[in-house]
Amino acid sequence: MPEDTTGGTAARPAREARAGDAVAAGRAVRVLIADDQPLVRRGLALILAPDPAFEVVGEAGDGAEAVELAHRLRPDVVVMDIRMPVLDGVAATGRLARELPECRVLALSTFDMDEYVVAALRAGACGFLPKDISPEELVAAVRVVHSGEAAVAPRLLTRLLSTYVRGPRRPPPVPVSNTGTGPGELTPREHEVWRLMATGLGNREIAEEMAISVSTVKNHVTAVFGKLGVRDRAQAVIAAYETGLVEPGAHHG
Repeated sequence: MPEDTTGGTAARPAREARAGDAVAAGRAVRVLIADDQPLVRRGLALILAPDPAFEVVGEAGDGAEAVELAHRLRPDVVVMDIRMPVLDGVAATGRLARELPECRVLALSTFDMDEYVVAALRAGACGFLPKDISPEELVAAVRVVHSGEAAVAPRLLTRLLSTYVRGPRRPPPVPVSNTGTGPGELTPREHEVWRLMATGLGNREIAEEMAISVSTVKNHVTAVFGKLGVRDRAQAVIAAYETGLVEPGAHHG
């Protein structure tokens, strides 16, 4: 049975709040931990629990338990091992993305170069960490994922994709026009921001490359997400590889 660490208070109204509401509501970020190794689960919980900004609401030993507990406990973030029995973390992530889109998944893997990581990001995970990260890195990543950003180092993401993504998986890239007002159309500048994002540049580096402000880059990134129909930077970069906008092995400079 999945382990519930909430002390039997699963019906608390705050648990119904969406992930983005936690900070505004002045409550702790609710975290569910899913890993098939009890020692790893306990270690992750011990890192997060002492921080009043987090509440570890439950622990699960496989993906099926993680989905079950997520429906019952409504966590803001699920820290999910991607290789688990019964239902692996990739399949569990896909179910959570469809069934509880307000719940954000931070994927964990023993190895930083793992094809399952790309599958998890494609399925809807909002970030990825190798298991050898420091406690500070785990805390920071949970905060980033909860805030709505993707917790994947840009250059690690492009290395993963260039290794494991092979050729276009979907129709050609979205159309580009000077106005960008047609259905799904990107402006030339948005298209260039997307391309640079996919080669591993962060917002500040894109701003320097294009001689525009960081705030303008952020506006373009938001527009790209909306027009591509993706949740975050990780999915936008995956889309760039899958549509052939950038080729496997491409990098900036």
